Amino acid sequence: MAEIRTHDEDEHDNAYSGLLVNDSHWAFGSAAVPEGHGADPLAGVDTTVPEGVDAADLATYSLALGDDALVMSQRIAEWCSNAPDLEEDIALANIALDLLGQARLLLARSARADSSLVPALPDDSPVPPEDALAFFREAREFRNARLTEVPRGDFAEVVTRVLLFSTWRLAVLEQLRSSRDTVLAAVAAKGVKEVAYHRDFAARWFVTLALGTEESRRRLLSALHGLWPLWPELFDDHADDLALAAAGVGVAPSTVRDAADDVLDEVLAAGELERPAPARLSGVNGGTGRDGMHTEALSLMLAEMQSVARTHPRGQW
Repeated sequence: MAEIRTHDEDEHDNAYSGLLVNDSHWAFGSAAVPEGHGADPLAGVDTTVPEGVDAADLATYSLALGDDALVMSQRIAEWCSNAPDLEEDIALANIALDLLGQARLLLARSARADSSLVPALPDDSPVPPEDALAFFREAREFRNARLTEVPRGDFAEVVTRVLLFSTWRLAVLEQLRSSRDTVLAAVAAKGVKEVAYHRDFAARWFVTLALGTEESRRRLLSALHGLWPLWPELFDDHADDLALAAAGVGVAPSTVRDAADDVLDEVLAAGELERPAPARLSGVNGGTGRDGMHTEALSLMLAEMQSVARTHPRGQW
């Protein structure tokens, strides 16, 4: 049985507690972390857009990273009560919660940088900006990579998807820790520890399934070949990526490709597998997830995820 690492007992009591660990990345001053749904997650934070940075670019960049985390979290959360055993059920739930915490902060950062991105709601609606971005946008307005949105699949599929996603995201967050934007730097500093755990969990299960039974290896190969066409999309550079990277705020995705490939090659070698051959998935009308061009799976997922919030835009929970 795979060894499962757990977070500190109180870590998931507060999605932001990890930000307190390293003062050098503390972006939230000395203000107490607010509690309760609807509280501003960036209260007390210096959210000033760094000098020389386009606020719209920063908002779009934060939105893409936040959408990746939100959609991936929702897909992994679908495994609650469906994993092979209780330990894996809890591990996957923890991964989903980590990503949900990252999503909230990143969507809040996006809204603070450019409020025009936040959908308009009734004047008396208590929905905070990050929730409005999560629950009141159409699929076309989401900027997540398509790897995050494909349907749940079997256990081999979720293991492979978490491995690919966390390998890429960890490489990005490691660079993002030195961002000139204090919010992004703080989110990255906390996220590195979380996503390193996600990658470790997925890599060990990936090798276990690869070297397990004939059936587990068959399912793993099917998952790997099915998801591989979505891997290159993670490394596409977009205009706002390049602008923010040049300003010392963001990360150009193409710059983490070699590091991510090296990690995957090590995992594939441990599982006695070769790098898959399928070519990348073509875009929709020339666009990909970052351009708002998604698979049908995202619309279906959002219809379920957003149904309660959209039905009760004045609701308080």
